[in-house]
Amino acid sequence: MKKTVIFDMDGTLFQTNKILEASLVDTFNHLARAGKWQGAVPLKEYQNIMGVPLPKVWETLMPDHSEVDRNETDRYFLESLIANIHGGKGELYPNVTELFERLGAEGCPIYIASNGLKRYLAAIVDYYKLDRWVAGVYSIEEIDSLNKSDLVGAILAEAGNGPAVMVGDRLSDFNAGRDNNIPSIGCRFDFAREEELACSDYVVEDLLEVAEILKQAEYATE
Repeated sequence: MKKTVIFDMDGTLFQTNKILEASLVDTFNHLARAGKWQGAVPLKEYQNIMGVPLPKVWETLMPDHSEVDRNETDRYFLESLIANIHGGKGELYPNVTELFERLGAEGCPIYIASNGLKRYLAAIVDYYKLDRWVAGVYSIEEIDSLNKSDLVGAILAEAGNGPAVMVGDRLSDFNAGRDNNIPSIGCRFDFAREEELACSDYVVEDLLEVAEILKQAEYATE
């Protein structure tokens, strides 16, 4: 039986690091010009919390700022990210399209579950034409709890609650797999941490390995 494959976006399919620093610098320079930020751009701090919803990001990076300032920062950062995506400054990880071609040929429904915002995800999907394979793109914006486990649960309900697997790079992805009783595959890419990868069921260093894992699992259940 073919499995539904749910992918995280940032750090799993899309090399967020290619545009992250430029967009973060742009955003905090904007804050500095408005007299609302002093000091260095908190790039390292952002990288340390990659994978959490953006409202949590700004709460962490800007604990002394008002909700209004955080919301404005969120809007500006989003526009900067989208501009960089449309400007061709981002990049998919190697073998994304090859893997999607393979999964599509084998009849595996593909979904994306991300803590990114809808417009950001849409920009990536549109620019790289991922809608050729992807059945649905789900943003954390669609879930009141801002909990990725709930987001993955919503996808599984749409997909029919059949066999599925979660592919990601951070603990929230592996927790989402565990909480929904599906296996998880951890990608040892830019933002991955070994202590978090230890919580996944499998670990890959190349996305094409995902197809091999699915094939092995299928044979094991025959």
